[in-house]
Amino acid sequence: MKRRSTFGAATVGAVALVAVLAGCTGMSPDPTPTPTATPESRYQPGAAGIGDPYYPLDGNGGYDVEHYDLELAYEPETGELAGRAVVSATATQDLSRFDLDLDGLMVTRVTVDDVDTEFTTETFEISAATGQPVDQEAGDEGAAPGDDDAGDDREELAQPGRTELIVTPATGIDDGSAFTVAVEYGGVPATIDDTFGYGGVVRTADGAVIVGQPRVAATWFPANDHPADKATFRIRMSVPEGLQAISNGRLVGAVTEDGRTDWEWVMEKPMATYLATATVGDFAVSTLSQDGIDYWNAVGSGLYDEVAVEATGQSYGDLADLAFARGPEITAFLTSRFGPYPFTESGGIAVNLDDLDYALENQTRPIYGPWVFEGPEGLSTVVHELAHQWFGDSLSIAAWSDIWLNESFATYAEWLWSEDQGGQTAQQIFDFLDDQPATDPFWTLEIGDPGPARVFDEAVYNRGAMTLHALRLKLGDEVFFPAVQSWAAENAYGTVSTDDFIAYMEEASGSDLGDFFDTWLFTGSKPTAG
Repeated sequence: MKRRSTFGAATVGAVALVAVLAGCTGMSPDPTPTPTATPESRYQPGAAGIGDPYYPLDGNGGYDVEHYDLELAYEPETGELAGRAVVSATATQDLSRFDLDLDGLMVTRVTVDDVDTEFTTETFEISAATGQPVDQEAGDEGAAPGDDDAGDDREELAQPGRTELIVTPATGIDDGSAFTVAVEYGGVPATIDDTFGYGGVVRTADGAVIVGQPRVAATWFPANDHPADKATFRIRMSVPEGLQAISNGRLVGAVTEDGRTDWEWVMEKPMATYLATATVGDFAVSTLSQDGIDYWNAVGSGLYDEVAVEATGQSYGDLADLAFARGPEITAFLTSRFGPYPFTESGGIAVNLDDLDYALENQTRPIYGPWVFEGPEGLSTVVHELAHQWFGDSLSIAAWSDIWLNESFATYAEWLWSEDQGGQTAQQIFDFLDDQPATDPFWTLEIGDPGPARVFDEAVYNRGAMTLHALRLKLGDEVFFPAVQSWAAENAYGTVSTDDFIAYMEEASGSDLGDFFDTWLFTGSKPTAG
């Protein structure tokens, strides 16, 4: 993710849609009574969270998802979504029941291995300032939605509650067993407007933009909603004829019948849930194949109607086209620094959504708001999001406290690109940032553990990149860049942590780097030594 900033350098057919939506006029129905516990005592409920203290209810315990198969239909006029999700998973314990995350949509049926299964739901209020559950008994002062301390100048913030869809099969599921759970659901998905930005399923004049971090996936499909549990995806979205549904990975096909078009995409490499999208609208779509990579670029048609540069008359759409056309060039540059591009598809989605004040690295197809293309620094944002395909997408974080691993590399890629293009060098950018006085708040955040409310703080980005540059200076280019490339290659499509990175760099360099990383990541003061 990259935010707009002034700091630092620079499918289901139409019939199915009606059928599923017929009963989807509100939130989830009254919960089904909790079934009697499975008699075998060795079977236990999976945890309601995956174990990340930053966002305790994100993800779930007791299973690992292998694949999501989503059959969806979206109606722009009403904002209603109908879906059937088939989740293929493997139990990691003897399960009596398990949870899925699905926020604000009504579930009509659940099956486990094709057998109708009892289910219930439980919803928890979530802070718009921190993303954590609101502790009503303790009085979560300063963290409730709309509080001035949320760090946002909007008058009202909205954070949908976290809803646990609790599934209790008729019999227990053995540890190590593969199983499938199918969920039929629908309704009007929630839009998130919290301290992290505008996201979720955001309605537009001609469709919807699906984007967000750290929360988005559970607003449109049932998920183990945490980057530690990655899976492959098949996404089929039905939309009115004339509109496009742009998703991740490879386009399998687009079939039009009875006034609707079914768009089918597959993401064949594991993907974190927040990186999935199925953005709907009227887009100008262009394709290109180069160096073994297939590019799909989509630019919202409305962007061609808005002049971005008065002197030349260029529209936002024109500028997006120019930026996207350089995708192969940027990818080749990043490959020279970070090693082979980890996917066989790439591209971008430029959306006509002024309220979207960040860009996001959706796997193989990042999403950009109009502001990205307002000036020459916009191309730097494209570099940032494409760099995330290595760091953040292929290599995903094991916990949200590791977020600096994502943002440091993407930001440092901007610095390297600037230097390559004849702009400021990485050293000059480092020196500019390092010139800030030691009393500046920029230095007080421990970026290796920023806390749930500050995961996207500017310091995480820029001081993260400074950490990498300082490491490069300490190790030398002949050690640093090969180590980074092997780190990316050996951990491709997996999850990594800060401890993993430190251990890897120590082994690659043959040096004890404990003090170095303590100074740069876990000290709330300006580093005075490397």
